[in-house]
Amino acid sequence: MSKEAVFTMKLEPELRAEFMAEAEATHRPASQIVRELMREFVQRQRQAREYDDFLRGKVADAREQIHAGKYASADEVEARVAARRAQLLAKAGRSGT
Repeated sequence: MSKEAVFTMKLEPELRAEFMAEAEATHRPASQIVRELMREFVQRQRQAREYDDFLRGKVADAREQIHAGKYASADEVEARVAARRAQLLAKAGRSGT
């Protein structure tokens, strides 16, 4: 990847000094570390945006299902879970409460 762009930023002198000292301690150029930090930030932001989009889609789907009457009440869900639990316990040879 070619390095053709220059990025200038302002920061506190103390932060710069600490950063440069840590970069030197790891025997890595500060610019390499900043590039890695930027790549990680871009990746995290993309993942967060993709997850938000996924979640919005799931909520929209759920709302459509509710609007269409395709949902189960809490009592129905509890009954299904209790029946499944009893079935699995019976299969395992135990009785449950």
